Amino acid sequence: AEYMIIINEPEWDPAVLPAAQIEADMAGHTAFQAAVEAAGQRITAGDALRPQAEATRIRPSADGPVFTDGPFGEIREVVTGFYVFTADSPEQARELAALVPTGGWLDLIPVLDLESMRSAEA
Repeated sequence: AEYMIIINEPEWDPAVLPAAQIEADMAGHTAFQAAVEAAGQRITAGDALRPQAEATRIRPSADGPVFTDGPFGEIREVVTGFYVFTADSPEQARELAALVPTGGWLDLIPVLDLESMRSAEA
């Protein structure tokens, strides 16, 4: 099964982070990636995201989409990155996800397997 980790943290800007912090974070992410591989699993997607100031919020409306440029003042924490990875069980997914470094929290969400749903309907 596939799982998505959404990394939530206080607003951050990698351009102003101390080099030692970036190095420590990268070491933590490398350790997570190695643990996934050592468990016989794989990462199918993942990346760090740019600061919220560079984001755009899109809200549908009857008159067409409404675009709002970031930053978004009402948000205290932001999504700073994500991974999609495989795991044999929810327990294994939790154990592996807990290795991802964060100054905030992680959301671990099972990915809906649409192909299996289609096969079941046939």
